[in-house]
Amino acid sequence: MWFCSLQGVTFSLAHCSGQGYRPRQSFVAESGRSPLTNLSRFGVFLPSFIWDEDGAERARGIVDFAREAESLGFGSIFATDHLLTARRLYSVSFLEPLTTLSLVAGVTDRIMLGTSVLVVPIREPVLLAKQIATLHFLSGGRFVLGAGIGWYPKEYEATGVSKSERGARTDEILDIVLPLLEGERVTYEGHYYSVDDVEIEPGTKDRPELWIGGGSQLADPASPEAPRFADAVKRRILRSEGWIPRPTSPPEDIRRDRGDLLEYFAANGRDPRTLTVAHENFMHFVGTQDPLAARREQHDAFLRVMSGERGPQYLERVYLLGTPDEIVASLQARIDAGVQRFMIHTMTPHPAQLEQWVAHIVPNVRFPAEGPDQSPPARP
Repeated sequence: MWFCSLQGVTFSLAHCSGQGYRPRQSFVAESGRSPLTNLSRFGVFLPSFIWDEDGAERARGIVDFAREAESLGFGSIFATDHLLTARRLYSVSFLEPLTTLSLVAGVTDRIMLGTSVLVVPIREPVLLAKQIATLHFLSGGRFVLGAGIGWYPKEYEATGVSKSERGARTDEILDIVLPLLEGERVTYEGHYYSVDDVEIEPGTKDRPELWIGGGSQLADPASPEAPRFADAVKRRILRSEGWIPRPTSPPEDIRRDRGDLLEYFAANGRDPRTLTVAHENFMHFVGTQDPLAARREQHDAFLRVMSGERGPQYLERVYLLGTPDEIVASLQARIDAGVQRFMIHTMTPHPAQLEQWVAHIVPNVRFPAEGPDQSPPARP
């Protein structure tokens, strides 16, 4: 095995040369697939957050929620990932996403299933590949792996990972996991992980798509991450099928990041039309055209799930708040910035919210007929 060194860290040749995995054909570019409709471009997050008083009825409620999302025609169901309760930003704990999505796979038939985002560096690669392969098999090939490096320090500490290692560990894990999901027999020796002549079953006809989460976000003292689009994230996106801009990235930041990414793709010989841009955000629908009344109810709903640390002004800048018309305008601004799909968190476990979205929000946004312009914007 050959080795190379980058910034004092030794990696296997497969890692340094980018041969551990390459992009597969993107869902948005595959021939023979039905054209995307407004509703199929929208996904919903499972209400996998749990309050202290919740019991078995919430498990049944998640099943009902998933069935309703599919029945209404949404394109995807996603689950978020928090190993520990991140009290700084959330007032709830979350169920483990791959296990929860396996439950959902058994009660749905066609809707895509995904993570946004799975915190990769706190997991062991071969076990993770086995879990993903199982979920992909049980769902009939409907899983999308939304992956990222995470942000919560206690989760790294609990799993024996240094936060400073999270990016390099993520790269090595993906270098192992993706080839395993493609049915390859993998031998790999990196700085953090080594595997010798390993393959996993069940095999997958087509491995799950990989969508990488990351990018800049609204600059704010309460944010746990720096407001920048790191080159390491761009490199991961280059080798993947999709990009998930941060929920805390306002439209102007998404537009700027997308321009940077298009230039990066052009410099590295990748056609950006093969990339899905899928944005995660949070919304609570209130059927009033009174902006103050809408926000009062929305802030109460948000604080049932989130902490109050960031305050109402921050919520207003990055999430989907206000009257139905204001929410449509916020979504449209993100579409105009380059977003092709949405995955929206509900702030309540009740599926009645989904019916309101279908009736009053989804039909009123407009996606470009041929997808967004893929040329880099002019620089001043």
